[in-house]
Amino acid sequence: MAREPGPVLSRMILPLVFVTLLRPLYVAGQGRRAGTEQAVVGTLVTFSLLALGICGSAILTERLGRTWDRLRGTALHPAELLAGKAVPVFVVLLAQQFLIVGFGVCVFGLRVPHPFLLLGVLLSWSCTLLGLGTLLGVLVRSMGALSAAYDIGGMLLSSVGGALVPLAALPVWVSDVAPASPGYWAAHGMRAALSGDTSTAATACATLLGVAVVCGSVASVRLRGRSGRLVAL
Repeated sequence: MAREPGPVLSRMILPLVFVTLLRPLYVAGQGRRAGTEQAVVGTLVTFSLLALGICGSAILTERLGRTWDRLRGTALHPAELLAGKAVPVFVVLLAQQFLIVGFGVCVFGLRVPHPFLLLGVLLSWSCTLLGLGTLLGVLVRSMGALSAAYDIGGMLLSSVGGALVPLAALPVWVSDVAPASPGYWAAHGMRAALSGDTSTAATACATLLGVAVVCGSVASVRLRGRSGRLVAL
């Protein structure tokens, strides 16, 4: 990431432009407070999903460079190896989310009366993103496939989850399938945290962490193979 900062910088700058341009539209339809909240939360969920490629490429780059096999040949357990690769990406994801929320607070007056509740949701959401991104990095076999996966998947999960457009404004069937999207739980949990709804925020956090554990476990098993031995990717 230090050698090629372009993808990271774009995921930091573009969300701020997105919030600035779309907030007037949301405010006109929902009012100042709700519109600002929708703009910030929707942008955060959408662009953090698009940042899945940062996590996936951290693994895929090593695979394509044939250095991943040497890492797996060490005494490290696959889960430890994945955790070590995840730490810098986790920091980037949190920095992106803090930047968007901070921009909303400082520039547009977003109210965050329960910061620790919101922090819990953001941490849970970051863990989910790490799990999803790691699974993509283990499964796909080319940068083109990774790009298609996080571009299409990111926009699909955020749109179906009601991040870009409120679910009330979408067809009824979207509301029925929305809970299947992690983006739904992220947006739902953040709105609950902003309003002080501890129970709903906790449910969202538990769901997001569950998705993170499942994705991380599948990625770790994929590294070991069915026989329990390290496999070539």
